[in-house]
Amino acid sequence: MMHPPPPDQDAEEGLVPVSALQHYLFCPRQCALIHVERIWAEDQATAEGRLMHERVDSGQSDRRAGVRTVRGLVLRSFAHGLSGKADAVEFHGVMPYPVEYKRGRPKVHQADEVQLCAQALCLEEMFGLSVPQGALFYGQTRKRQIVAFDADLRALTARIVAECRAMIAQARTPLPSETSACRRCSLRAECQPGRLQKPPAIRRWLLRQIGVPSDPE
Repeated sequence: MMHPPPPDQDAEEGLVPVSALQHYLFCPRQCALIHVERIWAEDQATAEGRLMHERVDSGQSDRRAGVRTVRGLVLRSFAHGLSGKADAVEFHGVMPYPVEYKRGRPKVHQADEVQLCAQALCLEEMFGLSVPQGALFYGQTRKRQIVAFDADLRALTARIVAECRAMIAQARTPLPSETSACRRCSLRAECQPGRLQKPPAIRRWLLRQIGVPSDPE
């Protein structure tokens, strides 16, 4: 009886979480704070999202109308360097169909679509099948949004995977750049984009500490 080869520990450690791709598309600095510096802070939005995923991610499976649904399926792709866990994967016959649950509503950017496409890439490698589409379910609209994994989305996903993996491998945290999205970030206090983007002049600060007026600029 042949035994499978032991897992490659280096390859496993080099895998990037699928969730990091969404963080990267929202803000590369946020992604680095979470996945390089291991900083995390929770606000109402992240807490609601976590609770939603805990309800969905039970690890159980069921069958309805001939469709088997597996929840919390562990994902791997060594070809793309990804790992993660799917909220739900429906099996229509043998064809896997990933479904990702989101607390809010559809976004103007493609972070959710990229995350779902990355799950499809993992499923394709794991099952040896082409996965043409999946779905995003949004808590506010209570509707599914069908996502086709076309050539453009696959190319965007591959590019984001490469950029994100390179940043994490280099343990590089980008400098802050304050935008309107910073107001919605749970890591705003830890990131301090406004202060770090325009830090106070050290010379003026030192002069003020010793009571000497700074030179006018």
